[in-house]
Order: sequence, then structure tokens, then C-alpha cells
Amino acid sequence: MEAANPWDEASAPNAARLLLGRFVASGLVTQEMLNISKKSDSCFVNFSRLQQITNIQAEINQKNLEIELLRLEKDTADVVHPSFLDEKCHTLQTMNNHLEAVLKEKRSLRQRLLKPMCQENLPIESVYHRYMVHLLEMAVTFIERLETHLETIRNIPHLDANLKKMSKALAKMNILVTETEELAENIIKWREQQKEVSSCIPQILAEENDLHKHGFTDPCVHHTP
Repeated sequence: MEAANPWDEASAPNAARLLLGRFVASGLVTQEMLNISKKSDSCFVNFSRLQQITNIQAEINQKNLEIELLRLEKDTADVVHPSFLDEKCHTLQTMNNHLEAVLKEKRSLRQRLLKPMCQENLPIESVYHRYMVHLLEMAVTFIERLETHLETIRNIPHLDANLKKMSKALAKMNILVTETEELAENIIKWREQQKEVSSCIPQILAEENDLHKHGFTDPCVHHTP
């Protein structure tokens, strides 16, 4: 039961209230002092709030721990949960039964595998015929490209070496392109020079003819008698 507040005038009279009334009547304390003492100190309120925050934080941490445990249980359910273990045991038992049946029929299966299957018809329901046509087209395409795919797979381990070779070949090609461009420029220059020489030859021949007509000969040329 909550104790009566001695400062509350509406509460029933008690010893503390009577004592405070006598102090006020005798002048030891004033009513203002009592009114001030009624106010609660803010530090105690803060302590109370801090305690509540601490309790709430502890509760949150506890809930987070429980959530993590539930997540861990969910992640490991397929390993430790009895229902999942029973399902896996049933699957393993089914596989074991199938393997036992295969081992029992090992001799007949071996003979069946050794027997050629050419000129044998596999019964297929009519509703699946269109799918078989598409499947056969895919099979033919795959067989046509099989050698290319195999060659690609074989070249995978040598991919780095092939890339290095390609880089060297590209570098050599760049050098050859540069040399070809220089050679082309030289050929163009040579053709221009040849054109200039060709254009000068008729003029030179004409000048020589004129000299011969006027009786001028090259002194460097000696005629035999």
C-alpha cells in the first residue's frame, strides 16, 4: 500500500503532517520552504530514466540474442532437426535399395549394354513428338559444333600463352604497318622524282638536236676516223 503524502492537503491527517503543521505554527519553517521541498529533484528523475533505459537496453539485447539463436537454429535445421534427418535417411534408403537392385541385375544389365541398339525403335507418345523434333534439331546442332567446343576446351589451359603470342603478333604487325607506310611514302617520292626526270628528258633531247644542227658537238665525245 502506498504511503500518504504529508504535503498533500487532500490526504488524511497523519503524524508527519501534524508535525509539519506544528513547525509552521511555531515559525521553525515557513510554508514557502515546505512548498519548495515538495518539488522533486531533477537528478533523481534522471536516475530513474537512466535505470529505465538500462532495463530496456538489457531487454533488447536479450531479444537480439534470442533472434540470433532462432536464426542459427533455422540455418542448421537441415542438419540437426529430426524431420530433416528422417527425410535424408529415407532418401538414402531409397538410393540404397536402387543400388541393391542394380547389383542384383548386374549381369543382365551388362549384357544389355553390350548389345547394340541400332535399328531399334523407342516408343514415344504422340503428344511428345513435336518436342522430340525440337530435341533432335538441338542434338544435330550440338554434334555439328561438338568438335569446335572440344577444341575450345582443349585450348583453355593454353589461353595465357596464346594471348602472349597474340600480343607479340600484334606488336610485329604494328611494326610492319609502320614500315609499310614509310615504304609507301618513299615509293610516292620516287615516282614524283621519276615524273620530273621524264618531263626533263624531251627538253634535253631537243637541246641536243639543236646543238647538232648548228654544228656543235660535245667535246667529250671522240669520233673514230
